[in-house]
Amino acid sequence: MVWVEQKLALVAPIAPFSACFNSSNIASTRVGPAVPPIDLVLQNENVVWRIFGANSMVQASENILCLGVVDVGLEPRTAVVIGGHTIENNLLQFDLAISRLGFASSILSRQTTCANFNFNLVI
Repeated sequence: MVWVEQKLALVAPIAPFSACFNSSNIASTRVGPAVPPIDLVLQNENVVWRIFGANSMVQASENILCLGVVDVGLEPRTAVVIGGHTIENNLLQFDLAISRLGFASSILSRQTTCANFNFNLVI
């Protein structure tokens, strides 16, 4: 995907967020607001978790979208680095035995959500 530079109009931040934008000219897509994705590069450039607008932006008010990142400061009270909003509708597998995380970027691009899964189904 090629992204052209977007000129987003900054607006006054809405706590707890520090980067907020006028959303009246931001289109909506299957994967959320049409903003450039954030690539979280893990152990090397071949292992990338792509975070789309649905998981990077928060609708703070009617025409305001904020980057859903909160600075927890130098001495955070919890160890949460990637929040619940960011992982919504992403499939994650925690392999505790070998300390490995498996992931699939947003399933919204596959026209489904985690709400459509029956996690109680036994096969």
